Amino acid sequence: MAEQIIWYLEMRDPKAHHARAMPETLGVVECEIPQFELNRFLYRLVGTQWQWSEMLEGDQNEWRAMVESDAHRTFVAYYRGAVAGYYELYRPDGVNVEILYFGLVETFIGMGFGAGLLSHAIDQAWRWPGTDRVWLHTCSLDHPAALENYQKRGFEIYHEEVAPC
Repeated sequence: MAEQIIWYLEMRDPKAHHARAMPETLGVVECEIPQFELNRFLYRLVGTQWQWSEMLEGDQNEWRAMVESDAHRTFVAYYRGAVAGYYELYRPDGVNVEILYFGLVETFIGMGFGAGLLSHAIDQAWRWPGTDRVWLHTCSLDHPAALENYQKRGFEIYHEEVAPC
């Protein structure tokens, strides 16, 4: 059976963030009006290449409730009018913000957008009033530069596990 490594990373102080400027050609907009179908679309658009499927297989009503809750925020990155990537922030406990999903559309990988978009996500997480900690997880099935990007922005690994693919 194939295995993957899952890394859990956190940032406990906004001063730990080693921000990278976002390219001027990349615009990011928050979806202030939740649209569950938009989140499904973005999840597929970005996640298919990385074998994201768990949300598509689970209870769609639970997923919809999460997306439509006040604890959830969605941001979409655009390049020349096209969706270039997105991220979701989730803070169900009011203090710990998870960068729930983060990624670029395959066409835009390698254009220098990843570090800047991640910095935008981190900034938005820390600007959410009441945030004490920002965290995320990634795995060995993700883009080869993902873990390094997270660490370069200031995240530290706090847990690692091996799981079946």
